Amino acid sequence: MARRGAARGGLDGLPGGAGLNIAHEAVDRHVLHGDGERVALRLLPSDGTRRDVTYAELAERTNRFAHLLERAGIGAGDVVAVLLGRRLDLFVAVLGALKRRCIVSPMFAAFGPEPIRSRLELGHAVALVTTPVLHDRRIAPLRDELPDLRRVFVTGGEDTRPDGTIALDTALAGMSATCTIEPTDAETPALLHFTSGTTGAPKGALHVHGAVATHLVTGQHALDLHEGDVFWCTADPGWVTGISYGVIAPLVCGATLVVDEAELDPARWYTILADEHVDVWYTAPTAVRMLMRAGPDVPGIDRRRPHLRLAASAGEPLGPDAVAWGRDVLGVPFHDDWWQTETGGIMIANHLGMPIRPGSMGRPEPGIDAAIVRCDDEGAPVRDADDRVELLDGAAEGMLALRAGWPSMFRAYLNEPERYAALFASATGDGSGGPADRWYLSGDLVHRDPDGYLWFVARADDVIKTSGHLIGPFEVERVLLQHPAVADAGVYGVPDPIAGALVRAAVVLAPGWVDDEGTRRSILAHARGRLGAALAPRRILITRDLPRTPSGKILRRELRARELGVAED
Repeated sequence: MARRGAARGGLDGLPGGAGLNIAHEAVDRHVLHGDGERVALRLLPSDGTRRDVTYAELAERTNRFAHLLERAGIGAGDVVAVLLGRRLDLFVAVLGALKRRCIVSPMFAAFGPEPIRSRLELGHAVALVTTPVLHDRRIAPLRDELPDLRRVFVTGGEDTRPDGTIALDTALAGMSATCTIEPTDAETPALLHFTSGTTGAPKGALHVHGAVATHLVTGQHALDLHEGDVFWCTADPGWVTGISYGVIAPLVCGATLVVDEAELDPARWYTILADEHVDVWYTAPTAVRMLMRAGPDVPGIDRRRPHLRLAASAGEPLGPDAVAWGRDVLGVPFHDDWWQTETGGIMIANHLGMPIRPGSMGRPEPGIDAAIVRCDDEGAPVRDADDRVELLDGAAEGMLALRAGWPSMFRAYLNEPERYAALFASATGDGSGGPADRWYLSGDLVHRDPDGYLWFVARADDVIKTSGHLIGPFEVERVLLQHPAVADAGVYGVPDPIAGALVRAAVVLAPGWVDDEGTRRSILAHARGRLGAALAPRRILITRDLPRTPSGKILRRELRARELGVAED
C-alpha cells in the first residue's frame, strides 16, 4: 500500500551540487530515496483497462528517451515539441527531454495545421513527438515548411510508423535505462508555453528549471498534496496547467497521478473519483459547468467519495454556484485559484486552511507579493512622470500586480524583448526602491476586500465602458448564471455612437428550456433586477456553445464578431 505523509519540504538538487533539474526532482529523487516502487501514474485508457507505472519504471523510460535524443544529436537548448494527449508517452517525452536539458514545448492535440505550424516555426523546434494519426493529419502536409524540424518521433512500433518518422517504442528499446543528467543551472530554459489572446501571433513564454520550486510549494500548499496521495488533473497537456499540475507538481510531491485518456464523460468522471479513491481533484470551470448541466441523473453521481478532500479549479473565474454545487454533489466545495501562463504556477488560491468566500480567487500564496495598481477609466495602469505605477492600500480595485522574482516567473517572450519588458513596471507606494521594486502587470482587473481576498473583475482589454460606467463582463455573467435557464454565459460590448458601447450577452440554455421570447425576457428581467439597467445586457443571444480558448477562457471578440453580423435593435 502506498505510504502517505507530508511531502518532503525541499528539493534535492542534482547529485554532487550539479544544479536543479525538473525531471530529477519529479522522478529520480523518489527512486534515490527508496520510493521507486510507489505508483507514479495510473493510466486509464478509453477501453476501460488500467495500468500502473511506478516511479522506477518512469525513471527508466525517461532515461531511455534522453539517450534517444542524444543519439539523434538533440541536446541542451534545443526545442522539443510534444503533440500528444494524456498518455504514458507524454510523460516520457516531457521528462526525458528535460533530463537532456532540452526546452519542451507542449501543443494541443486538437490544434489544426496552422497553429501547429506557427508554434513549431516560432520555436524553431528541432524535434517533435506525436502519434502516427496526428502526424498524417497535421504534420505531414507541413514538413516542407519546417526546415528546423529534423526528427519526428511517433508512438508505437515499426508497423504503424509513417515514412520519414522514428518509431518511438522500437527506438527506446535499444537505449540504456540509466542516465546521468548533466549539470543544470536553475536558470536553464526548460519550458516554452505558447499563449495567445483573440488576435495576433502566439506568444512564447519561456520558463526555467528553477520553476520547480513553485511547483513543489504550490502543490503542497494550494493543492494540499502529500506523498502517496491520488491526484487527478483533467487539464489537456497542451495547456500550461496540464504540464505544471498535470505532470510536474504532483510527481515532485510524490503523488500518484490518475491519467485518464478519454474525453469528458460525466458518468466516467464520477466513477473515476470513486473507484480510484481520488484525494485531490484539479479541473476547469468549463468542465464543472458541463457536469452541472448534465444534471442529477448521471450514473455514479451518488457514489460515495470518502477520500476526496479537495476539489480545485483553474483557467477562468469560478462562480459561487459552482462552489456550492461541489459542496452539495461531491461533498467538498470547489476551491478557486488564479494564475497565468506567464506566472508558471498558482499565485492566488483558496487553500484548505482558510474559509472560502464563493466567487473569490483567494489570497496570495506564500512568498508571493500581490498588489493592486491604480487604473484609469479604460482599465490601463496610471503612470507618473517617471513611468511608475501606483500601488493602492487596503480595499481597492485596479490591476493585479505581482512583485517580480518568484521562481516560476517567465523569463522572456521568445524573440519579443520589448513585449516582455512592457509587462513590468516600477512602482510608488510599495516602500522600496531597490532591485525588488519591479512589478509584473497581469492585465487582470481585480477587487481586494478589507480582509485581503481578491475578486476577479475583468481582463483590462475586456472592460466595457458604457455611458460612463465601467463594467466587468464576469460580474454580469455571474448574475446570468443564477437564472435557471442559463447553463453558460458570455458578456461583451459592441460599439455604440451614443453610449460608447452596449452590453450584450450570449447564453447557452439549460436542458428543458426553449429558445423563445418568453425565455429571453425572463433572463433579461432577472439581469435587470439584480444588476440595474446600467449594467444589465440590452440584448440576449441564444447560442449552442460559447467560443473559448483551449484553457476555457471566453473569446469575447469572437462573440462580438457574431453580434455585429446580426441586425441591431
